[in-house]
Amino acid sequence: MTRTASETRTVVVEREFAHPPEKLWRALTQPHLIAEWLMRNDFTPVVDHRFKLEADWGVVDCQVVTIEPHRSLSYTWAALGLDSVVTWTLTPTNTGTHLRMEQTGFGPDQTRAYQGARYGWPKFFDALEQSVARLG
Repeated sequence: MTRTASETRTVVVEREFAHPPEKLWRALTQPHLIAEWLMRNDFTPVVDHRFKLEADWGVVDCQVVTIEPHRSLSYTWAALGLDSVVTWTLTPTNTGTHLRMEQTGFGPDQTRAYQGARYGWPKFFDALEQSVARLG
């Protein structure tokens, strides 16, 4: 069944980072860095590349949808009955980068997944911030 946009929910997390977009981009696209703040993975920044994110609780099946280096990245996120899309947008600021993550596609019957994402993404952002701070 196809849902309309009005029937789905979105999780958005935004944060200012005191780092340039290029540095954040590395953390969002290099597998060893993604593993530091998100999950183990076999990511490659190539449109249509299929990859997996692996955690103790299971696997997320993903596919790269769009890539604009240092600006935007999106990929599908399918796990535990959820079919969604995660989009990262990097906007340069005077002091670093405004990072926006949007995960769309939570159905009305997927409250648990939606609440999990609302809880989990800010924690991933905290880990991302620590990971980026360690980059040279």
